[in-house]
Amino acid sequence: MNVVVCVKQIPDPASPGKLDPSTKTLVREGKLVVDDSDMYGIEMALQLVGTAGGGEVTLVSMAPNNETAGLRTGLAMGAAKAILVSDDSLKGADALTTAKVLAAAIKRVNPDLVIAATESTDGYTGTLPVQMAELLGFPSITFAKSVQVDGTTVKVDRQTEAGYDEVECPLPAVVTVTAGVVEPRYPSFKGIMAAKGKPVEQLTVADLGIDGGVAVTQEVTDVVAAEARKAGEIVTDEGDAHERIVQFLEQLKVI
Repeated sequence: MNVVVCVKQIPDPASPGKLDPSTKTLVREGKLVVDDSDMYGIEMALQLVGTAGGGEVTLVSMAPNNETAGLRTGLAMGAAKAILVSDDSLKGADALTTAKVLAAAIKRVNPDLVIAATESTDGYTGTLPVQMAELLGFPSITFAKSVQVDGTTVKVDRQTEAGYDEVECPLPAVVTVTAGVVEPRYPSFKGIMAAKGKPVEQLTVADLGIDGGVAVTQEVTDVVAAEARKAGEIVTDEGDAHERIVQFLEQLKVI
C-alpha cells in the first residue's frame, strides 16, 4: 500500500512571526518545521502501511528556498521518501494554486491513499485537501477520527458535532485527519540518522508540467491587529445573580 502525506513546512510557532512589509505575508525564511497537525497524518500513514504488510509512505510538500528540515522530521519517523516543490514563482500562493501544485506532484507517485490535515496552523482555510481531491479525481472524506483500509476501500469514523459518522469510499481517496487520530511517534536516533540518506526529489513548477501553468492571484491588501478583548462583567451575588445570568444568556440568544 502506497500512501502520500501532504506536509506543510512552517516557521517555528515558538518564535514570533514576522510579516514581509512589501507583500504583507508571513516571512518564511530560515529553518522551517513540520506543522504539528501533519504529524498525525504521517503517523496514520505509517500505521496503515504497517498493517497492510507492505508499501511505503511518501511525503509531499511545497516550500520556499528548497527547505527540507520539516520533511526530514517525517523521514526520521519512518517515511520512505519525499517530494518538495520549491519555486520563487509560488511566493504568496493561495489555496487553489497550492492544491494544483500538490496534485501534480502527487500524480507522480500514483498512491492508493492521500492523507492531509484538516487545515494548516498558519493558514486555516481548510479548503486545500478537497480542492486537491477534485483535481486528482479522487473521492474525499474529511475530519477523520479513525481510518481503516479494507482491501480497496477506506473506512472512516468522521467527526461531527453530534458524535461521528461511519463513512467509506473506494480507493484511491483523499482523507483529512483530526488531531488525536493517533499519537505521533518521536523520531529515534537511528531514524534521524537514516533520514539523512533518504531521497528528497526537488521540483519546480516547470518540472510538474501543469496544463495552463499556475498563476498566483492572491494579494494581501492589509493586515490589522485583532481587536482587544473587552473586560467581562462581574456579577456580585445579592440574591439575584441567577436572574442576571439568565438575562445575559437571553441577550446572547443562547436561551
